[in-house]
Amino acid sequence: METRETFDSLVRAEFTPKSTYLNTASNGLLPARTVAALHEAARLRAEGRPLTPLYEDVEVCRALYARLVGVPPTRVAAGASVAAHTGVIAASLPAGAEILTAEDDFTSVLNPFHVRGDLKVRAVELERIPESVRPGTALVAVSAVQSADGRIADLPALREAAREHGARTYVDFSQAAGWLPVDADAYDFTAAACYKWLLGPNGAVFLTVPEDFGGLTPVLAGWVAAEEPWRSCYGPVAELAHSARRFDLTHALFTYAGLRRSLELVEELGVAAVHAHDLALAERFRTGLAALGHEPVPAPGSAIVSVPGLGSRQPELSEAGIEVSDRAGNLRASFHLYNTAADVDRLLDALSG
Repeated sequence: METRETFDSLVRAEFTPKSTYLNTASNGLLPARTVAALHEAARLRAEGRPLTPLYEDVEVCRALYARLVGVPPTRVAAGASVAAHTGVIAASLPAGAEILTAEDDFTSVLNPFHVRGDLKVRAVELERIPESVRPGTALVAVSAVQSADGRIADLPALREAAREHGARTYVDFSQAAGWLPVDADAYDFTAAACYKWLLGPNGAVFLTVPEDFGGLTPVLAGWVAAEEPWRSCYGPVAELAHSARRFDLTHALFTYAGLRRSLELVEELGVAAVHAHDLALAERFRTGLAALGHEPVPAPGSAIVSVPGLGSRQPELSEAGIEVSDRAGNLRASFHLYNTAADVDRLLDALSG
């Protein structure tokens, strides 16, 4: 466990934002070590050196992420988008299967089920998901933390309801992994994009699956999904990987070169320390909003704070060097390890004007 002093010194060494950046829910900032790794990866290509280290980075990232979410690396697949992973899950379902989802959840969690055309996709309010699981529900698919407003799903209740009715579970941790403790082993399938709270470059998304693969067919499998990839470059893959790597998509090598360093930093800092830091800032913002007469969307325990009616102020805030998001008319601020109390106060001062 890092001390507060060590936490702060690590963060200061890695991040040099030129703005008051409160928009991690869109994109996380890249640590200095990650930027250096990206430069080195580009030099490898530019100079014609062997790319072996970049392929090794993919496997190190897989292992680091596996430790972060509490499953063995053999249950982790490396891909490029949540939508692609959702698509593999959607393709595995029989015609007529019912999928329970949250209203207005992020599109990548939903759309692959809809485009099938022969599935029954049912949407309910996030808070009603556990009570809405019923006999015949095949899969419950939901984001752990809602992108639009930071509300956190009641995952223990969802899991219990799904178990009671024999439904499988699919949880997107893209807005959670990195600040909220994640137990991927508690669900059938999980996914997480790594360019937000995990501080990586765009282009890496992990999928976790059960040991028996949960009935998934690797419909997007290419040569990297083979047990022996370099012997499987031509013709149909003769032997798929014996692990979740059979669901891998071709790796964006530069991305993984940088992501390795980002995940190492998250591991060094510890999710528990990041969680405490982020929530303290979010709570400071909520308290300040109340003093200004504003009421955010109720999302206790979330590092994302969304304020109805203030989204239109995003352009002027950006002009002033304060980066937040406008989501459905709400001002969305998201707090992470490189933010400080001074950042929160600067946003509050700007909103008071």
